[in-house]
Amino acid sequence: MGVYDVFFCLRKGNEMGIYANMELEYELELVEQFCSHYAIMCDNMEPLVAELGSEKHYKNNIDELSHIFHNIKSASSFVELDPIHKLASVAEEVVEEAKNLKGPASDEFIEWLYLVSDQFAKYRIDLDDDHEIFSLLEPLIVKIPKDLEKKS
Repeated sequence: MGVYDVFFCLRKGNEMGIYANMELEYELELVEQFCSHYAIMCDNMEPLVAELGSEKHYKNNIDELSHIFHNIKSASSFVELDPIHKLASVAEEVVEEAKNLKGPASDEFIEWLYLVSDQFAKYRIDLDDDHEIFSLLEPLIVKIPKDLEKKS
């Protein structure tokens, strides 16, 4: 977005979107790199969550989710996308606790991770469509599951 485009948006009273603001604050290459890596990580989340109910896949998938949430947290902090950073921070903390368990994951934990994955997907749409603000947080995400591991 050039200077003229910014001036035109401001003059017409239009609010600039999240993506457009990122383009103003950071180099275009960095913005594009963040968005492409974020999209890949969002795409990889749900398949990893789907197999957490299997003891065979639990360790590998929980480790991979931990890396994804850590990378999203770091990158979103750098480009100052607070809603993404906060969600990634909480998700990383919960998954770090789950890394100490043998698995498989409890149904409640899997459902919670699906909610988290869906929220990241909403934020991705907000970026891609250049919405003015991020979508509201799904309220059920605040209810972090107590039992992360399936009871024997």
